Amino acid sequence: MSFYTSLNGLKNAQTELSVIANNLANAETTGFKKSRINFSDIVSSSASTNPKLVKGLGSAVQSIDQNFSLGPVQQTGAALDLAIDGEGFFTKVSPVSGKTFYTRNGNFSLDGGGYITDSSGDRLQVLPVDAANTVTSLTPQDAIAPLTNGAGSDFIGVTVTNDGSIMASYADGTTQSIGKVALGAFVAPGGLLQLGNQDWASTGLSGAATYNQPGAARFGNIMSGSLEQSNVDIAEEMVGLITAQRYFQANAKAIDTATQLSQTVINLRT
Repeated sequence: MSFYTSLNGLKNAQTELSVIANNLANAETTGFKKSRINFSDIVSSSASTNPKLVKGLGSAVQSIDQNFSLGPVQQTGAALDLAIDGEGFFTKVSPVSGKTFYTRNGNFSLDGGGYITDSSGDRLQVLPVDAANTVTSLTPQDAIAPLTNGAGSDFIGVTVTNDGSIMASYADGTTQSIGKVALGAFVAPGGLLQLGNQDWASTGLSGAATYNQPGAARFGNIMSGSLEQSNVDIAEEMVGLITAQRYFQANAKAIDTATQLSQTVINLRT
């Protein structure tokens, strides 16, 4: 039995090492959120078992939780580099599959059609506004800057304000709001499904997204010309790495000791 107990420990230590290694590998990944592993003990007992005789059978991985605390913000100066100063996720939609994704990586740019997209071509979502720049609906739509305005002047660039308003500028000196950045929030963000590329998708555990404009309720404001960096603390991860390594070595030693004891018993019997 001790072999399997220690074997469980080895597997769990390997899982913990993998989680820590992934955190360290993404210490410089924009918008990355670190993970943490939680263990639970396993015991063998029944209703008729004497509580004083209950013994443990090792441990198991209970969960791998995501930590959505804010990471440090780096100023870049690019108008479409966006960071959220608080809670919320940028909302993106794939023009190919139509699927909706959520991210804290605000590295956006304009494509040839005037759409604001990320490096994968997914389109940033905004909330529609009226002539007074007041949000008229909480249903997100693609962020697109018209390539010419009503007067026929050519588009020259965009700026993003603190309240998430995306303003398109034209050659005749006029500006036009194309909407406010749509931020999504979840009842249980820890239940979001990691997809890679700093993207998440909603699940039954996270609940459906609720949308609002930056600065409303619990949603943070938008910082243009900035990017949120990874929230991985390298020093903390290195300490965890040393602990996990010792955890692995201790279980390996327990297996080695059990092997030696078994061999001694066999030799005595022969």
